[in-house]
Amino acid sequence: MIISNRLGLHARAAAKMVRLANGFESEILLARSDMRHRTVDAKSIISLLLLAASQGTMIELIIDGSDEVDAMEAICRLIEVKFGED
Repeated sequence: MIISNRLGLHARAAAKMVRLANGFESEILLARSDMRHRTVDAKSIISLLLLAASQGTMIELIIDGSDEVDAMEAICRLIEVKFGED
């Protein structure tokens, strides 16, 4: 997925993702495609901010757990609608 909102994964967008991710039991990780060895916990705002995903950054979602399909769909939708910002 590509982070396409103008400000990237900044504090407000990261907070929305954390709130959404924490609604699922699954482990939800994000990784920058250009830094595959580094993953961050999508349930932690500090981790998401340290990912430094600006506009145009390609990210990968790694989700594992009982509700992984629902989590994947919800997070992809949040990113697709540009975190409700644009």
